[in-house]
Amino acid sequence: MYKIVIDSCGELPEELKQDGHYETVSLELEVDGCRIKDDSTFNQLDFLRRVKESLKGPKSSCPSPEQYMDAYEGEADHVYVVTLSGGLSGSYNSAVLGKNLYEEEHGDAKKIYVFNSKSASIGETLIGMKIQEFEEAGCGFEEVVEKVEEYIKSMNTYFVLETLETLRKNGRLSNLKAFIANSLNIKPVMGSTKEGLICQLGQARGMNKALERMVKDMISKTKDCENRILAISHCNCPERAKAVKEKIEKIAKFKKIIIINTAGVSSMYANDGGVIMAV
Repeated sequence: MYKIVIDSCGELPEELKQDGHYETVSLELEVDGCRIKDDSTFNQLDFLRRVKESLKGPKSSCPSPEQYMDAYEGEADHVYVVTLSGGLSGSYNSAVLGKNLYEEEHGDAKKIYVFNSKSASIGETLIGMKIQEFEEAGCGFEEVVEKVEEYIKSMNTYFVLETLETLRKNGRLSNLKAFIANSLNIKPVMGSTKEGLICQLGQARGMNKALERMVKDMISKTKDCENRILAISHCNCPERAKAVKEKIEKIAKFKKIIIINTAGVSSMYANDGGVIMAV
C-alpha cells in the first residue's frame, strides 16, 4: 500500500481528494493577527479581502515535524511526501525532520521519501499524480523515487500576477518598482529556477499580453507535450484560466489540461487575479 502526503500549497482536484491515497498537511496563514488554517475551511474571498485591507500583508508558517509524523502513520508501507520548494518555505525541512524522528521511533517499518518539489501549487499536484502513476504501474519504491526525481528535473512552473501589492508589503519588492509597475500596467512573467527559486522571465503591458508571453515561454521549453499533463491554477479568476487553456490548445496538444482554484498558500502568492501554470 502507498500514501502520498502533500502540503496544502499543492491543490488537489476533487477526484484526488476522494481517491484515498492522498493526505494533506496544512500550512497556516496569518493576516494582521488573524490565523487561518489552509484546509477545507479556507475561505478564499474572505482571505483576499483581509489581504487587500492589510497594511503589512499576509505571512505563512510551515507544518511542524509532528504534523508530518502524524501523516506518516497508517497502513501504507510506501509513503511519498511532496512539499513546497525548499527555497521558498521550511515545509521541506520540516517533512524531512518528521521522517527522521518517525524512523527513530519506528525503525524501518515503512519506506518514506520526501520530494522537494522545487515548485509550488499545481506543480506539487502534478508530482503527486506522477507518483501515483508509477505506483499503479507496479514500480518498486526506489524506482518510483528515481523516476519522479527525473520528472521534477523536467518540470517548469510559471505565473503572472494581477497585482504586486503582496510582494511589496512582504518586502520582496521595492515600493518604487511596485508603483511603476502598477502605474504603467506592467505585468511581470515569473517562473521557477531549477533550484526552486523564483525568477522574472519577462514582462508585458497588460494582463493578456503577459499571459500570452507566459504561454509562449512554456511552449518553447516543453518537449513531448502530447505525453505530459499541464495544470493551471487561478486565484479567483476562472474565466482567465479558461482563456489560457484555450490559447494553449490552439498551439499545442497536451495529454490533459486541468484547471484548479488556488487554496490558501497559493492564494497568498498569486493574489487576486493571479494565474499559475506547471508542466
